[in-house]
Amino acid sequence: MCFLCDVKHSSWQGRRGFLLAAAGSAASLAAGPLRAQVDVGRSSSLRNLVPAEELETAATQQYAQLLAEARAQGALAPPNHPQMQRLQVIAKRLIPQTAQWNDRARQWRWDVNLIGSKQINAFCMPGGKIAFYTGILDQLRLTDDEVGMIMGHEMAHALREHARARIAKSQGTGTLLSLGAQLLGLGQLGDMAANVGTQLLTLRFSRDDETDADLVGLELAARGGYNPQAAVSLWEKMAQAGGGASGPSFLSTHPSGPQRIQELQANVPKVQGLYQRARSS
Repeated sequence: MCFLCDVKHSSWQGRRGFLLAAAGSAASLAAGPLRAQVDVGRSSSLRNLVPAEELETAATQQYAQLLAEARAQGALAPPNHPQMQRLQVIAKRLIPQTAQWNDRARQWRWDVNLIGSKQINAFCMPGGKIAFYTGILDQLRLTDDEVGMIMGHEMAHALREHARARIAKSQGTGTLLSLGAQLLGLGQLGDMAANVGTQLLTLRFSRDDETDADLVGLELAARGGYNPQAAVSLWEKMAQAGGGASGPSFLSTHPSGPQRIQELQANVPKVQGLYQRARSS
């Protein structure tokens, strides 16, 4: 075989391999459900010290109380409110994507509500209880893609059970002292979980929790058909809104910064295919 023929053959084989790999990638994207594209590792094992059922019950009670107070003040948006309907549409696209991150989410009674307030805030409590304040939608002039990123982020906190882990950590030595009783039953931690409802609205997550929620939320939203690039524009808006003396309440528990934006930018390409797949289906 001549040298030139050998070079041509090798060149074709390499190009053929590239084309086959690309075709295989496209085929896998078009096939069944894909595994997680972002890497966040396992949820903290500390969460197992706090009973999920009792914490979710406490969250449901606190959520109901919050809605009752908003309703009494005329601040709870009715079902036909345009912004409320917008949130419901986005939630319906994200909720089906949640089970792969937490199997308990299949049994959660997901709920989303809109509260009239100038606060720039939103949250999702354990068990899938979501609330947005009109301030975050109106003052930041959020697109649907950006709302999808916020909702995905908040849902991710619930799915990854960050509240369970933070509450367990906050108990410190008290948790360790009651651990013997816990091995035989729920004991003190069960009582504690039932009494932390008011803390769930102001709970501060760690930087690792926030990164975790950013990435899982990014993927949830992309799977729901929301442009992952919106995660970057969202946090840029947050950074601008936080420039005043009294920044948004959302930033008190979700601090913004260049590092956060850079990490999101680095992960956008990982979920771009999921977004394109959702948009074409």
